[in-house]
Amino acid sequence: MGDVAAIILAAGLSRRMGTENKLLLPVDGVPMVQHVVAQYCEALSGPITVVTGHEASLVEAALSGFDVRCVINDNYASGQQSSVAFGLKHCPDADVVLIGLGDQPFLKSQDISDLLAAHSTGDRRKISVPVLGADRGNPIVIPRNIRPQLTANPNRPGCMRFTRENPDFVQRLPLKAEGFFRDIDTPAAYADLRQQEDHRI
Repeated sequence: MGDVAAIILAAGLSRRMGTENKLLLPVDGVPMVQHVVAQYCEALSGPITVVTGHEASLVEAALSGFDVRCVINDNYASGQQSSVAFGLKHCPDADVVLIGLGDQPFLKSQDISDLLAAHSTGDRRKISVPVLGADRGNPIVIPRNIRPQLTANPNRPGCMRFTRENPDFVQRLPLKAEGFFRDIDTPAAYADLRQQEDHRI
């Protein structure tokens, strides 16, 4: 495969987590967003763009020392799709762009490599979405030829609506790794993560 860039969404308000910013909660001794970004840095050699918003300075501080570019979406409170569009605007050109989430601490660098390999052996002209049964996962893979269409309509930017309304542009890749399908949105989900960490000690 040719060059690969990544956009990691780390701008949200973490409303379901309560007063905590989930991206700053510790995972294996480091902030969650740092743990996640480290997996992308290990898997990729291309540019990584992190879209920040809520508590942007704290998120950026957690990523100090990483070879990533942080960009602040001032409109982050309007929802994730605005951050997707903002990330696509600021991400360098590449054959494919991965769009992932900053709250997927179960995702491993090998999972990212496996996703890219599956995309490469499939139809490279389509968006690749990891699936497990009826569940859709993240990150997703956007080929260069489709990237402009995701922001063509400024009133409806982003990936989710486009992939659902244009199924012919999407290939579903059966992948089993739990990291694709588990994010951390609630205190209960975070408590389960910490419990699993304790069992590894």
